[in-house]
Formats: sequence, C-alpha cells, structure tokens
Amino acid sequence: LNDFERNRSDLEDLCKRRFFFRQGSEIYGGVSGFYTYGPPGCALKTNIIKQWRRHFVIEERMMEIEDTNIMPHAVLKASGHVDRFSDFLVRDCQDEKKFFRADKLLEDLMDAKLKEKGLSEEKVKEYTLVRNQADAYSQEEITEIFRRYDVRSPESGNKLTDPEPFNLMFPTPIGPAGLIQGYLRPETAQGIFLNYKYCLEQNGGRLPFGVAQVGKSFRNEIAPRQGLTRQREFTQAEIEWFVKPTAKQMRKFEAVSSEKLWLYSSELQLSGQPPKRMTIGEAVESQMVNNETLGYFIVRTYLFLTSIGIKADHCRFRQHLPTEMAHYACDCWDAEIETCYGWLECVGIADRACFDLNAHAQAAKVDLAFRETLEQPIEMDVLRLKKEAGVTMMKAFKKIGRPVKEWVEKLPQDELKQLIADVGAKGQAARTVELPGGASEECTFLPEHLQCEVKKEKQSTVTFTPGVVEPSFGIDRILFSVLEHSYYARPKEESDGDKQIRAVLRFSSNIAPYKMTILPQDQRVQRAPKYAELMNLMQNEAAEMGHTCMVDDSSATLGKRYARNDELGIPFACTVDFTSLEDGTVTLRERDSMVQIRLPAAEVGALLDDLCLRRKTWEDAQTRYPVQGK
Repeated sequence: LNDFERNRSDLEDLCKRRFFFRQGSEIYGGVSGFYTYGPPGCALKTNIIKQWRRHFVIEERMMEIEDTNIMPHAVLKASGHVDRFSDFLVRDCQDEKKFFRADKLLEDLMDAKLKEKGLSEEKVKEYTLVRNQADAYSQEEITEIFRRYDVRSPESGNKLTDPEPFNLMFPTPIGPAGLIQGYLRPETAQGIFLNYKYCLEQNGGRLPFGVAQVGKSFRNEIAPRQGLTRQREFTQAEIEWFVKPTAKQMRKFEAVSSEKLWLYSSELQLSGQPPKRMTIGEAVESQMVNNETLGYFIVRTYLFLTSIGIKADHCRFRQHLPTEMAHYACDCWDAEIETCYGWLECVGIADRACFDLNAHAQAAKVDLAFRETLEQPIEMDVLRLKKEAGVTMMKAFKKIGRPVKEWVEKLPQDELKQLIADVGAKGQAARTVELPGGASEECTFLPEHLQCEVKKEKQSTVTFTPGVVEPSFGIDRILFSVLEHSYYARPKEESDGDKQIRAVLRFSSNIAPYKMTILPQDQRVQRAPKYAELMNLMQNEAAEMGHTCMVDDSSATLGKRYARNDELGIPFACTVDFTSLEDGTVTLRERDSMVQIRLPAAEVGALLDDLCLRRKTWEDAQTRYPVQGK
C-alpha cells in the first residue's frame, strides 16, 4: 500500500467528523453522486478556485464569462453530446437493476490481475495495455474483451449483459408546456464557444486570446463511487484558448521550456513502459507534444497543481491513445494525480482544432470565421465560376437558381475544390444549400454546373476558423487530491493519553480554509478586558486584508486546541497569554514546524497577509521576531 491508501480510512473519518464534505441529503439517506461541502470544505474549494483565477485568468490576461446551466437541445446536438456523449453500461444478468460502468470494471479487473504473483513479462504487458485502453474501446471491442476475460459482476459473481451505450446527460423540459427540450449542461466549454464572437469583439478582434468559465456541470453517471472523484453534479473550470491554426507558437513558451515533467506518451503506454521524465522543450521539439501552446498550458497546469499542494512526484501527464482521441483533435494530455484510488485524471488539456466553432457556425448558420488583415496584400490563384456555368445552374434549379449560384460563389476555396472533386469522381454530388430566410435545400450538382476558371486576385485578408487549446479542470477531483497530498499524522507523545490520531492537513497558506486561529491561553486570560481588545484588533485587521480567522476559546488544553486546528489545516495559531495582557504582544505558531515567535498584536495582520500571499516566508518571520520555541 502507498501512503495514500494507508491514510484513506483516517482521512475519510477526519473529513466527515470536521464536515469538509458529506453525502448530499444525508438525513434522507442520500443519493450516490451528490455531495455537500461543509464550512471548511466550502472555504477550501473557494480558495482553490481563487488561486486558479489568479494563476490563469489574471496572469494570462484572460476574459471570464458565466453562461447558463441549462442548454437547449440544438446546442448540444450540434456539439455532438446528444448523439455521442455516452459511457458503456453493463447489467447483472440475474438482477438488471444493478448497473456497472464497463470500462471501470475492466480497469478494476486488470488491476487485480496485475497484483497476481508470478506473472510473466508478457502478461504484465498485456494487462497493462488493456487497462490503459479500457475507456478507448469501441462497443464491439469492449464486448469481445469482456468475453475474453469473463468479466463478472463484482458483487454477485453473476454474468453480465453485453456493454451498451448510455447517454450521460440529464434531460429537462423548458417552459410550462415542456415543448422545448433542454439538458443540464454536461460541460462548461460549450457556453464559451457560443459566446466566442462577442468575446472576440471585446478583445479588439485580435488573436490569440483566452476565455474562462467556472461553474457546475452535470452528468448522469452510471455507477458513481469513490466519493468526490465521480459525481453527478460537479464543478469545472475550463479555458478555451483561441489561436490561428497555423500559428501555435507561444511567446511565453521559452520561459517554461526547461521545466521537467513526468510524461506518459501513447507510445510508452502501448509498449507497456513507465512514464519518462523530460523537459517540455524536449517534448515539443521531438513532437511528442504537438505544439508550443499545448506544451505551455501543460506546464502552467503543473505549476498550478504544485502551487496548491500537489506533490510533484505524484503528478504526471498522460497522452491520449489514438483510439481515445476524437477524430478532429490534434493532441490531448491528461494531468493525472496519484491518490488512494490510483492515478486519477484531474485535468484534460486538448488541442481541439476548430471542430466546435465549425459545428456551431454550421448549425446556427452564423459566421464565426476570423478575418486576418495582411500587412502586404498577396496575389493568389483562385477558382471562379464561369459565366456560362452560372447561367446553366440558374436554369437547372429554376426558382432557387440564383441563390444556389450565389451560394456556390461564396463557398470557401477548399470546399469548392472538394465539391468539384466529388462531382468529377462520381458524375454528381449533393450538398445542402442554405437559402435566404433560413430555409435549406438538398441540391445535386453536375459537371456543367461547376465549370470554373483560375484567376489571379490580390487578397488583403485571410479567412479561417480559429483553433482551440482547451485546459479543463475538475475542481472537486483536484480538491480531493489536495486533501490526500496534504494529510499526515504526527507521532504521539508518550505522555499523551488521547487515542485519537494527531492528524494534520498541510494546506498551503494560499488555499487553507482559515488562515489563523486565535487562542486565549486559558479561561483567566479570556475573562480579562484586554483579551477582547487584542482579539478584535487582530480579527479586524486580518478581515480587512481578506483573511478568515477563527477563535477557539474552549476549555480544552492549549495543546489539544492546537491539534484540533491542525486538523483543519489552519497554518497559523495566535495565542494571547498573560504576557500579552501586560505588553500587547502575542505568540504566533506555524502549523508544520510548530515553532512560535512573539510579536506585537498590531503587527499580526500585516505579517499574516505577507505569509499567505507568499511575500515573506516563515524563515523571514523568525529572523525579524524572537523565537519562543515549540
């Protein structure tokens, strides 16, 4: 067992006891896949999102939008979600009310087989390959795999039905009559694509630029399990970085090119080899990573994850296998974090090319092309319809002849060339022609309709649909990983009769749910008028700087109160003692080292702000103020 697996039970107990999160509607028995965040969990999640905004939206000068949670059918039909947003489902043959997600059962079976003793090298490679491809198989392939390995119901051992696709979207009628079909959005990305043209206007019509959105997404998971890692309602933070498809160089890439990462390419996966540590510059130069923009966001993702407490050696980037990748995608990588459940996909970073904008432009009949003005006009060979071909076309299509002719004349050169090629190969070709007033007509074109000539024309603009690089963050999975990577238990002292584990959450100060706790040394100090004055001074100063403080004035011993606040991951504890009542100074304890310094209460707020925003380190504080010991 790794440390994450060993600590799993204790961490689950801590999270429930201190109400970081619990199952939603728990007093009614709860429903799997829904969770409620309690006060510390909600504050932790808010601070992670705050750090995400600072790291990406502010530092990369992005725009941010907030779109609707409910989307009409037409939007998700165009994006492909209505037809293809599915996982494969299997049922227990003896109890069809028991459902399982096929790829997860296959992964679990391969994990179990890989733990068997005495495996040959060939078998290890075989099981590893099947596990790596579990969510990339087609319906026919995964059906054959299930039969080959005789995959059974994990609960009963019964046989399973053949895998079948199950659409993950939640349908919802819109309006009192329910005549408009809608869905709870399965991702936040589509709202960005729908508003791309308006964001382009706000950016002064310039490329590249990024648009971000943070919000809820909804997926009707087949068999949600493993706590926060697979929910039916969850928070996403997504970025769409719009670029010229032929210019994916990144001005800031050089500054990060020497950053070393654990990269798990598709080639390494298919050959059963482990991930490789290398610089992102080497990965892009060797074309392991497709382009600089994609490589840049891989590094920025890594720096974000480590900035909130993810351990660098337990974070890797796995490339999608060819069978996993959408046909339109150039390259896709997942940031995976090691947890008690194994390697958990937390961020997807994909070069989606121009698929989404093209799909919505075609379905909504809206022009989403980008027009780039050239510094120097260029002379180009272009195909133009001959006059006699236009006359022939208008006669052939009669009443709609003129709009059909105009439609052909406006076709982009690549589409016109493809139409001519199709007609040349088969003698005719059909196309859906958009007519005035929003109507459309299926038209069949013959060779005489498409007689063209090559003309030389000067062009001062180039028209194209922007490509998109999309980093997509699962905030809840990242939060769960942060909890696991932050947890540790202090050794108990021999004199300590308390049976409870001295658990600590080593949260980075920038995301800790509460930044400081204020503790009176005992009840006598608490009753002194000076104590209330000092407490209010420190609380108010911290609040003015945006930091949340707690007060723990219970009757427990000071040591137990320290331990109780360490469980919440509070990085600093300020104690008001008898010396404080005399000279207005207090002690400030740092959670991980347990070292204390003494400083004036009036200076606590400013120091806390410097420490939380990383303008100063704890070592700096110890240099400036006298150390009091542990």
